[in-house]
Amino acid sequence: MAELRKEDLWVMADKLRNNMDSAEYKHVCLGLVFLKYISDSFIRAYNEISQDEYADPEDRDEYLAMNVFWVPQEARWENIKNNAKDPTIGQVIDNAMYAIEKENSSLRGVLPKDFARASLDKRSLGELVDLLSDLEIGSDANKDTLGSVYEYFLGKFARAEGKLGGEFYTPRSVVELIVAMIEPHDGRVFDPCCGSGGMFVQSEKFVEDRQGRRDGQLALYGQESNYNTWKLCRMNLAIRGIEVNLGQQNADSFHNDQHKSLKADYIMANPPFNISDWGGERLIDDARWSKYGIPPTGNANYAWILHMLYHLAPSGTAGFVLANGSLSSSTISEYTIRKNLIEDDKIDCIVTLPGGLFSTTSIPVCLWFMARNKLKNGHRDRHGEILFIDARNMDTEPYVDSRTQRQLTPKTIDAITSAYHSFRNHELKAIKSDGTDVNYKDKQGFWKVATLEDIRAKNYNLTPASYVGVAPVEEDNEPFEEKMDRLTNELSDVIKQSVALDAIIARHLLELGWELKLGGENIE
Repeated sequence: MAELRKEDLWVMADKLRNNMDSAEYKHVCLGLVFLKYISDSFIRAYNEISQDEYADPEDRDEYLAMNVFWVPQEARWENIKNNAKDPTIGQVIDNAMYAIEKENSSLRGVLPKDFARASLDKRSLGELVDLLSDLEIGSDANKDTLGSVYEYFLGKFARAEGKLGGEFYTPRSVVELIVAMIEPHDGRVFDPCCGSGGMFVQSEKFVEDRQGRRDGQLALYGQESNYNTWKLCRMNLAIRGIEVNLGQQNADSFHNDQHKSLKADYIMANPPFNISDWGGERLIDDARWSKYGIPPTGNANYAWILHMLYHLAPSGTAGFVLANGSLSSSTISEYTIRKNLIEDDKIDCIVTLPGGLFSTTSIPVCLWFMARNKLKNGHRDRHGEILFIDARNMDTEPYVDSRTQRQLTPKTIDAITSAYHSFRNHELKAIKSDGTDVNYKDKQGFWKVATLEDIRAKNYNLTPASYVGVAPVEEDNEPFEEKMDRLTNELSDVIKQSVALDAIIARHLLELGWELKLGGENIE
């Protein structure tokens, strides 16, 4: 099979969708990738079983023992490939999806089954089948490759869909930061608005990278309200062999909690921002609001905070994304809840993030980290303290396939994470020679540990910039003459590159029969 880069695969696949909307094509493309994965995994196991003279390769129990989905004859990729040029290819694929769901109860109601619809161009569908036929994606060795392809496609579709894409995808670097901060290593992980499952994927990767295995380390629980996104999540996790309890169905976390009795050791989430129609007026007497206050019916941000705190175990930690407005909102209900959470010592750390991390929104975002009990979660006593981190000006880097979206650099993730872990582990205090604490070694403009008295003085405002101050300006010790020499040399290099690029562009245009003129002169 050919080695095909995920970037090339996307470009080729995207060309086939013609005028189909990204939201619609997403399910076509990702559904076929999943079908190819299942079939390739099955065939690999089939060939292995066939080598054993005492085993029957058509016995589905053999595959159950190998943790491989059973794939009936009509659903195997060879049959799909052989019918790629046939006008009935859509129905062939639908039949394959139905057959796989029938034989594998864990996939029932998950796979897309509308490939035969009239609006889907069958020639393009057949070409997509041919494209995927050239890539082997079902072996154990390629499982990470397939997961990478799947995640890459999810991100591409999220950016293509704009605002709505944020409902199912959280940028990877943001997920990596949350997971690195919380360090889930053993226990129950919960995401009440799990989208396509990115938090779970990264949590399992965290455990595997540090302990060499992941089996039995984490029990994963999730919930997702959108039916199609719920199915995407199940496929995304099935590809990686990750088991997650996503409830009996897709459901709204506020009105149909699928895990009512769950108390999670780790909660990680990216709730939808500033949702106004969440139905809060029907939950005025809900037990989740009984201690800290009733969230406003016109914005779900604080309802998400209280929902997650309700599901947090006695020694649990939560980390989640919210809009920056949640840090200082002055509505009576939100102010009251924020004040009560601070006074009850449930907020551990607040981080404001750089802009441009989400392609789906321009709203400035922050991370909240909450601890149910700062005295009993395996770290030092942080009673009456909150760590504020202002990361708005920290380094980011562009996505290779996006002109506008940025991502956190590994250095930035490490700097933020190190500050938080040092705060938890008693490493931020200066110590006198007699062994007593002096004060916190705050880093001006970056982070500060604030006391309850500090926060009261600012009327319970949680905006990090209100505490960390302005970063000191570094002295420029480079002599003026040396600096001018360096800058003029750099400018000369840029001008040379620009002239060379102009010549290349002019040559290509000339080959097409067009002549480029600048300042009245031809450029050749």
